[in-house]
Amino acid sequence: MEETRITSLKEFYPFYLTEHSNSTSRILHFIGTGLVFVALIAGFVFNWRFFIAIPFLGYGFAWVGHFFFEKNKPATFKYPGYSLASDFILFYDLLTGKQPFKVKR
Repeated sequence: MEETRITSLKEFYPFYLTEHSNSTSRILHFIGTGLVFVALIAGFVFNWRFFIAIPFLGYGFAWVGHFFFEKNKPATFKYPGYSLASDFILFYDLLTGKQPFKVKR
């Protein structure tokens, strides 16, 4: 059976949210993405070596959330661009309250 391929960020983000319904996972994603911003700023302000930490911070926290709390495979493996963009959208949505940290099931 052939799987339908997602072809836009607008189509991908609702799927992304279903893959991030565990509150601990959302918190870990939020922390990881926040630290990515900190490392990015620190890289420009202090030392370029902070840039090296960016993928470890972002993916490290996110993958712990997926493997131990969501118990699913990160969408990054299949949709890396949409997944990265959705990480930043979710961070913003959590920060502004548009998305809750605790999802009602």
